[in-house]
Amino acid sequence: MTVGQGLARSPFRWRRGRAGPPVILWLPALAVGAAMLLPLVYLVVRGTGASEEAWDLLLRWRTMQILGRSVLLVAAVTGISVAIAVPVAWLTVRTDLPFRRVWMVLTALPLVIPSYVGAFLMVSALGPKGLLQQMLSAPFGVDRLPDIYGFPGATLTLALLSYPYVLLTVRAVLSNLDPSLEEAARGLGHSPWQAFRRVALPQLRPAIASGGLLVALYTLSDFGAVSLFDYETFTWAIYQQFNGFDRTIASVLSLVLVSLAIVLLLVESWSRGRLRYYRTGAGTRRRSREFALGRWKWPALGFCGGVVLLALVLPMSVLGYWVIRAVGSGEPLLLSWSSVWNSVYVSGLAAIAAAVASVPVAALVVRYPGLLSKTIERASFVGYALPGVVVALALVFFGVRYAGPIYQTVWLLVFAYVVLFFPAALVAARSALLQVSPSLEEAARGLGRSPSGVLMVINLPLMRSGLQMAVALVFLVTMKELPATLILGPRDFGTLATSVWSASSEAFFGQAAVSALVLVLMSSVPMAFLVLREGRSGPATTGRLSP
Repeated sequence: MTVGQGLARSPFRWRRGRAGPPVILWLPALAVGAAMLLPLVYLVVRGTGASEEAWDLLLRWRTMQILGRSVLLVAAVTGISVAIAVPVAWLTVRTDLPFRRVWMVLTALPLVIPSYVGAFLMVSALGPKGLLQQMLSAPFGVDRLPDIYGFPGATLTLALLSYPYVLLTVRAVLSNLDPSLEEAARGLGHSPWQAFRRVALPQLRPAIASGGLLVALYTLSDFGAVSLFDYETFTWAIYQQFNGFDRTIASVLSLVLVSLAIVLLLVESWSRGRLRYYRTGAGTRRRSREFALGRWKWPALGFCGGVVLLALVLPMSVLGYWVIRAVGSGEPLLLSWSSVWNSVYVSGLAAIAAAVASVPVAALVVRYPGLLSKTIERASFVGYALPGVVVALALVFFGVRYAGPIYQTVWLLVFAYVVLFFPAALVAARSALLQVSPSLEEAARGLGRSPSGVLMVINLPLMRSGLQMAVALVFLVTMKELPATLILGPRDFGTLATSVWSASSEAFFGQAAVSALVLVLMSSVPMAFLVLREGRSGPATTGRLSP
C-alpha cells in the first residue's frame, strides 16, 4: 500500500474512451443529493419571507456570542473525541489487550445513549448535589461538588457520547490496513510507535477526518445536552424561536447552521487531501501482527476501563439506581413491547436504506472528484447539521403539500431518519472505498464487466466491512432519535425513545430508566454481532511484535 500524491484514473466508464461517471452512479447519487436538500429548500422558502429585523438579528453581538460558543464547543468535543477514539481503536485492533473483543463492544456502546438522557444522568451523578456527592458526604464530609454546568459539562457529556463515531470509522479502516509498510519501517529500525505514527497514522487520516466531521456536526445540532447544562448555542437559539412560534427567524438561524456545516465539510475535505490509501503493489493483503503491550498492558487496561466507566458504566449505574428506587417505592414498571418492535423495525429500515443509498454517492465522491460529486456530498450533510425538529418540520411542509399518501406513515418517518443520519453511512462507505485499488476495477472492466457488474462483483464485497459499519451506525443513532419520531410518527406510534421521553416528562424516572436500559440492550446486539463476526472473518495473525 502506498500513500502518494494524485488520484487514480477511474475504471467506471459507460463507454470505452469516454471519461466521466456512468449513469448507474450519477443518477441515483443525484437523487439522493436532491432528497437530502429538502430541509434546506424549506429553510430557504421560510427565510426569504423574513423581515429586515430577522436578518438584523444575525448581526447582533449576542448572536455573535452564541456563534462563538457553538464553535468552541464543536472544537473541544471533536478534539477530545479524536484523542479518546484513536488510542482505543489501536489498542483493540493492533495489540494483545486482554478481552479486546469485549472492549470493542463496550467502547462503542455510549453511542446509543441519547444526549438528553446522558446529560441528565451526568447531572444526577456528578452534579453539585448528585449521587456522587451523597456518597461522599457521610465518610468524607463533602457538602458540594464543583459545578459542572455550562461549557465543562456539555463538553464532557457530548465527547463521551460521540467519540464512537471516530472510533468505529477508524477501527474499520485500521483493521484492513496492509501491514507491509509498517513492517518495512520496523526493518529500517523504527520502533512500533514510530512506525505507527509515520506510516499507519497518515493512512488513517480520512477515517479520522470523517469521524471527526460526524462528531462536529452532531455537536453542532445537539440540543438535549446543551439545554440541560444551560450552555447557549445556536441550536438552543433555534429551539427558543420555534417555541415562540417564530419559525421565520428560526429558519434564518438554521441557515447559519447550514453555513457552519459547509465550512466543516470544506475543512474535512481539505484535511482528507488527494492521497492514495489503497495498495498498488503486487501481493495479497495480510492482517497486521499483534503488538505485545508488555509493561504497558495495565495502563492500557486502565485507559479503556476509565473511558468505559465514565461513558457507559456511570450512566447505566444511575439508570439502575432509578429502577431500584422505583421498585422500592412501588412504582409500576411496565414495558411496551410494541415500542420495542417499532424501534427495531424503523431503525432497521432506515439503516438498510441509508447504507444502500450511500454506495453510489461514495463511489461518485471517491472515483469522480469534481463539482458534481462535491455538491452531492455536501448536500448529503445538510440534514445532519440541523436539529431534528427543523428537519421534521421541513418534511411536514413537504408531506402535507406533495406527499399526502405517505404523510404520517412509517415511510415518511424512515425517510426522515435517512435524511438525518445518512452522513453516518456515507463516511463509513467512503472510508472503505478509499482502500479499494482502482486497478482491481480496471481489471474487471478489461474482462468485459459493465459498470454495474464492477460495482457488484468488486466494490461491494471489498466494501463489506464499511457497509456493515454503516448499517450499525445508522441503526444505533436512529434508535435514540426523538424529535423526528414525535412529529412525523404515525398516530399512537411509540418507540423506546418516545417512551423514555414521555415517562421522564411525567416524573416516572423508574419507568424511563427501564425503557432506556432496554434501548441500550437492543442497540448493543447488532454491535456485538458485528464485532464478533469481524473478528472471526479476518485472516489469522502471524506472531507478535515486541516493543
